[in-house]
Amino acid sequence: MDDTHQAPLRSGRLRGRTALITGAGLGIGRACALRFAQEGARLVLVDLAEERLAETRAMLPSDTTASCHTVNVTEETQVADLAAVIGDLDILVNNVGGGRPGRIWDLSVEDWDHTMRLSLRSMFLCTRAFLPGMIERGYGRIVCMSSGARNGTVWNALHMGACAYSTAKAGVIGFVRDLAIELQDASVTINAVAPGPIDTELAGPFLRAMEEKSLPYSPFRTVPMRRLGTPAEVADAVLYLASDEASYVTGTTLDVAGGR
Repeated sequence: MDDTHQAPLRSGRLRGRTALITGAGLGIGRACALRFAQEGARLVLVDLAEERLAETRAMLPSDTTASCHTVNVTEETQVADLAAVIGDLDILVNNVGGGRPGRIWDLSVEDWDHTMRLSLRSMFLCTRAFLPGMIERGYGRIVCMSSGARNGTVWNALHMGACAYSTAKAGVIGFVRDLAIELQDASVTINAVAPGPIDTELAGPFLRAMEEKSLPYSPFRTVPMRRLGTPAEVADAVLYLASDEASYVTGTTLDVAGGR
């Protein structure tokens, strides 16, 4: 991965805050964990893969307070059990998402439902579980992961088809917009981050292969900045929305997409 981006170390912006990050075992979720740790947050790291969580935990500064939980956040009972164990949260990062590609005539109902569960059901269950406590205490920051694909992504659409994924990521925006209005008097903000093509462990090789094949719709050719973003660059955007610096920002979507 191209990790030339160097985040400024402004230690303490999240000191005293407890932050839960779903999908913390890889990619953007892991980058958020590292960035939040730099800013002094107490971390609750959630992922399906225990080994990946352990790897993320090992990368954190030694003085970081962090707990790791192997949870399927698309399952109602597992999320409810997690909430009972964790208790109060200040920050929730709904990072889990993804789906199965395919052109619509090839997509099965199972493929479609799987994508909606990952990106929408997980976000709904986690937000529903932890939001009441935030409202009661009069403080909360919720950041949900959308995508530039919410408007259709040329490299996904032309290369393999991604209507289910695009639909799910557009749904994140509706979720955030409505809840921002519902939470008008609660001192809880909810926003989304919409990454463009990011050089994660899973997506990076797939995206670079398009450029190696000189495909005209490669993100290196269609993104104005002519490169992939890094997970750290997305994590910085998430950090801003999770911090007190964004106290008057709610119901918005912040694009981190190289000008796309």
